[in-house]
Amino acid sequence: MTEPVVFVVDDDLSARRGIQRLLAATGHRVEAFASPGDFFDHEPHEGPCCLVLDLQMPEMTGLELQERLHQRGHDLPIVFVTGHGDVPSSVQAMKGGAIDFLLKPFEAEELVRAVEAALARGRAEAAEREDLAALTERWSALTQREREVASLVVAGLLNKQVAGRLGISEKTVKVHRARVMEKTGATSFAELVRLAQRLGVVREPPDPPLPEAPGTKVQ
Repeated sequence: MTEPVVFVVDDDLSARRGIQRLLAATGHRVEAFASPGDFFDHEPHEGPCCLVLDLQMPEMTGLELQERLHQRGHDLPIVFVTGHGDVPSSVQAMKGGAIDFLLKPFEAEELVRAVEAALARGRAEAAEREDLAALTERWSALTQREREVASLVVAGLLNKQVAGRLGISEKTVKVHRARVMEKTGATSFAELVRLAQRLGVVREPPDPPLPEAPGTKVQ
């Protein structure tokens, strides 16, 4: 996994450098930015990371930056730091998923603990993304017919029902099912269902069309 990074965004040069030195001294890789614009201009980090974010900045507030990240689908674990905190701001920050909300001046240990908690979440989220990417790749390796069989099987249909729905033999369903298990790496039916749920491919199979009643005509 890529080395974790702590991003610091604070327009106060003294505060920014102080946070950077503190976190670097505790063994963290730190990248600091003077403004939200500078932060958004940097290349996205694919590995574990977190953000130490000032609340009040002239270009964009920390809360606005947090919302912008949400809109872009980048839910970084955030530790807010501010000398101008209030209850509504702290509540909004925490509802937005912030790890902590520290008032300046804070103890060095407070920030280190908050950053460690944020990085722990960042590591877990990065591992989840990598795992999901691997699952997606294995699912993509299935043929169209294998995906059809898998989707019906995990929806709860028996082999015989799958065969009838797809117009193939039950023996062929078993062959496809075995290939699905092999290609996805699932070692049991329950594991295959969990995999499909994580990928969002579990769905109720459509009901077969009802036979027409005798004497009815299509208009």
